[in-house]
Parts: sequence; structure tokens; C-alpha cells
Amino acid sequence: MKSLRIGTRGSTLARWQAEFVRAGLARHGVAAELVIVSTSGDRDRQSSLRVIGGKGVFTKELEDALLEERIDLAVHSMKDMPTTLPAGLAIAAICEREDVRDALISRGGLKLDQLPSGARIGTSSLRRQAQLRHYRRDLEMLDMRGNVDTRLAKVAQGNYDAIILAKAGLDRLGKAGQISEIVPPEICLPAAGQGAIGIETRKRDDELSAAVRKLNHDPSQAAVEAERAVLAGLEGGCQVPIDERLARAIGGIRRRGDLTSSRAFSGA
Repeated sequence: MKSLRIGTRGSTLARWQAEFVRAGLARHGVAAELVIVSTSGDRDRQSSLRVIGGKGVFTKELEDALLEERIDLAVHSMKDMPTTLPAGLAIAAICEREDVRDALISRGGLKLDQLPSGARIGTSSLRRQAQLRHYRRDLEMLDMRGNVDTRLAKVAQGNYDAIILAKAGLDRLGKAGQISEIVPPEICLPAAGQGAIGIETRKRDDELSAAVRKLNHDPSQAAVEAERAVLAGLEGGCQVPIDERLARAIGGIRRRGDLTSSRAFSGA
């Protein structure tokens, strides 16, 4: 098989994830190189994700590159993936999932219950805003954009009193030491697919898909696909405050969905 072109966004976390996939393929004797693809979500770092599109804002350009054969596979954070894929594309593998939970990073290491009334919490996710607003209506929820390092710097500089990030991303970048508290799922359920890396390919590329499939982790795939099925049924994207907790039961996966009204975000 020829050397493969792995499409990835240019952020440090995205490149870490793509390199993780490249190394996995190398262990199976498949050579690959990274190809950086700029997405609309990367180019516009100021606008709210709700304004610039939300669903697909970090994936469309990668999928276009796949369809145009400028890359051979694309690496995604599964929580960013729309539930409906373009015709001709498929998720060939989902790597073993890491910690699905959200993490709080605050000034002074304060935990969520220790934050003073009026504390400014930065997160671009409506899901997180709605659930945190429900738990503590006295906190101020503010949009924020930027990569992990940019967001951490904004806390250190005093722009925010605390931020919420996916723990898996912090773990991958060696930033777990900055976590003030792991947010309990009972307070803020994680996004569908959170903590999982997905590999997207063209359906017609059978040999390539078979090679990528060697990186698949069956339990992670089953859980993520179940969560995405619930999300699709509720017509929710990664910005909608919907989440799923999965419990393994004899005979398959039992799904349970939690739906939080977006009105909680506005204080209704």
C-alpha cells in the first residue's frame, strides 16, 4: 500500500490525535504522513460557534478534501462530527476511547462549588452552559474560542475565573495537572462521542478501510455509535445540550438520554 495522507486540523490537539493514528498505522506496517487542512472553525476564532454554523464547522473542509482525494483519511474528535456524513464517506474506525468527562480549570484551583457568585465561566458549548446554569444559576456563562493553550492562558490572565474543557484533550496534551476538578457527570454529562478519535475514509476504498479498521476498538465503537444514534434521533449537534449515558447490559447496549432545555442557558 502506498504512503497514506492523513488529513487533520492544525491545532496542537488535532495534530496529536493524527500522529496517534499515524503511529498506530505504522505498527501495522502502513506508512503515512500528515496533511494540515484549515477548517472554517479554525479560521474564525472570534465568532460564536452558534453563529458560524456549529455542526460540521471543524469537519467540512476535511471531508471535502477526502471527497476530492487530496487526502486518504481524516482524523476527527468524534464529538465534533455531525451525525449525518456526506455521501460516499464512512467512519472506518473509532480508536479506544479515553476519559469522557469534562474538567474544570479555575484560577486558584477552586472547585465548582467553591467559585464565588458571579464567577465568569468560559465555554463555547451550549450543552455545558445549560447544564452548569441549571446547577448554579449564580454563575455567568461566557462564550470563548481558541485552542487548549489559548483557553488556559485566558484563565491565567484573568479573562475568565474558570473554563470547562474535555478531560481527554487535556490528558493527551499533558495538561491534566492544571485541572481543578473533574466535573461529575451528574452535573455536566459529556457530549456524545467525547473522548473518542474517529477515522473517516471513502467507502469505495476497501483496502484502505481494512487497514484503518485494525485501529478500531469495538467497545468504544459500540458506545459512540449508540450515543450518535440517540443524538440523530433528537436531531442534536454537539452544541445542543443533549447527552447520553450508556450502561452495558446482557444482550447489548442500553441507552439512556438526558435532554436539557436550552432555555436553562438563558436563565428561563
